[in-house]
Amino acid sequence: MADPQQVLAQRVHDALVASFGPEYGDADPLIRPSSFADFQANVALPLGKRLRRSPREVAAALAAQLDVADICAAPEVSGPGFINLTLRDDWIAAQASAMLGDDRLGVAPPAKPQTVVVEYSSPNIAKEMHVGHLRTTVVGDAIARILAFAGHRVIRDNHVGDWGTPFGMLIEHLLDVGEDSPEAGLLRTDPNAFYQAARRKFDADPAFAERARKRVVDLQGGDPATMALWAELVELSKQYLHRIYGRLGVTLTDDDIKGESFYNDLLADTAARLEDDGLAVHSDGALCVFPAGFTGREGRPMPVIIRKSDGGYNYSTTDLATIRYRVDELHCDRAIYVVGSDQALHFQMVFAVAAEAGWIPPGTSFEHAQIGLVLGPDGNRLRTRSGDNVQLSDLLQEAVDRARGILAELDAAARFDPAELDAVAEAVGIGAVKYADLSTARESAYVFDWDRMISFRGNTGPYLQYATTRIRSIFRRAAEAKPGGGADLAVTAAPERALALKLLGFGAVVTSAGESAEPHRLCAYLFEVASLFTTFYEECPVLKADSASLRDSRLALCALTESVLSTGLALLGVPVPDRM
Repeated sequence: MADPQQVLAQRVHDALVASFGPEYGDADPLIRPSSFADFQANVALPLGKRLRRSPREVAAALAAQLDVADICAAPEVSGPGFINLTLRDDWIAAQASAMLGDDRLGVAPPAKPQTVVVEYSSPNIAKEMHVGHLRTTVVGDAIARILAFAGHRVIRDNHVGDWGTPFGMLIEHLLDVGEDSPEAGLLRTDPNAFYQAARRKFDADPAFAERARKRVVDLQGGDPATMALWAELVELSKQYLHRIYGRLGVTLTDDDIKGESFYNDLLADTAARLEDDGLAVHSDGALCVFPAGFTGREGRPMPVIIRKSDGGYNYSTTDLATIRYRVDELHCDRAIYVVGSDQALHFQMVFAVAAEAGWIPPGTSFEHAQIGLVLGPDGNRLRTRSGDNVQLSDLLQEAVDRARGILAELDAAARFDPAELDAVAEAVGIGAVKYADLSTARESAYVFDWDRMISFRGNTGPYLQYATTRIRSIFRRAAEAKPGGGADLAVTAAPERALALKLLGFGAVVTSAGESAEPHRLCAYLFEVASLFTTFYEECPVLKADSASLRDSRLALCALTESVLSTGLALLGVPVPDRM
């Protein structure tokens, strides 16, 4: 099978060379969807200036050379120089039939597969994840899934906060309450409660605060007993992460955790190299790099602090050491940091320092996939009524409870046994929350609206889940398996044609979403597919088609639609129950 836009782009490219010579083969054919045809080639407009000829004349010359009779009706020139291209129905049907037999559904493997590090989630150890971690976790997981399916080698990286000053306080509190005490068990179930108890003691008890500060020195010095307690603290917190990640259905494992502590041994060498190369200089007692192009309000150069005046290192040092590791040890071609947009300047400056130091080779990309805020109805950061961050575990439970309430209104209890109802409510609630995040452009903020996200109408997770399960119900009613490849799929009506043509674009959308690290592109595409299927289903009888051959053809189109929806939702990490 073939992606229509890619096929047409190649044919227009060949016509460009045939019409104007090989030196014009570098021109972008500019194939775009059109309201006047299936696609438009718009290359004649910019090419006209280059050739010093009218765009319409250029378009006419190209149309005369276009060899598309096997896939299109005759090209038509319109307007100032557009070339309208309408695909043949039999070509669409043949490509859709071939796609049905392809496990990859038309997603072509990359010419040069890359090693891509995707850093996401990155919570702090011994603190409960809050709603702010939701987007970095689910968006990052979708990016990793999409890139892996597209054919790249993906290395997931959970850069957890597991080092630094707070750990002296936490270790001392763990020793005070006892490692086997109920209070220590809070690290598995309510890490915020454990952290806050330690913090209160630190603020109120000078002797405890002094012990905590000394413990930090022991930790940074690698004291074996302190390191053992730190490792126990991390291990207890991992059990909490397992529960959250398991409920969200994200693909992170313990093997993907490379926290701040992992890079501790590289920090001194990182600072020394920058100083030896003359990039780092002493300023007000601290070791700093002043990357070119970054100035403050008064025009003064802005520093990236590499080593603080007290001799300690910070996030910038760790991030620079991380870059070195990913290039030197992982040999990455691309690194995507799925982190909040408030860290944009930090990453711009850190990447600039690494580039000046020569640590990012030519052709290697380090990019910040910015994540916008989750807002409450008042337009401010989503918080509880008391002003605290909304805890992720509470939010997920509320999503499932609300989904169960909606299912009850739909009389689901009469159709499902209790265990299946629990599973459906879990899938709908979690899927709704995840899809709401994913369907919004990742750098944009969005208002958290329960009524919108758990609706069975519009561009929502439940709507797409329902569309997928409705197709599965067709095959249950037909009492036969879904067709495989080679099915005799035909285009006999406009809704069939529109749906089949949209399905052919799946591969291009997956590739584009991976290249841009923007899962919302895949969400928008899947919503269009589901909407077109609804129109098709309402206007084109499937099980009651006029003939057996037409019935089989429409069942094949249903099968392809279900495969695209279920595969696309799996790439987003959105679960789909067998029935709803």
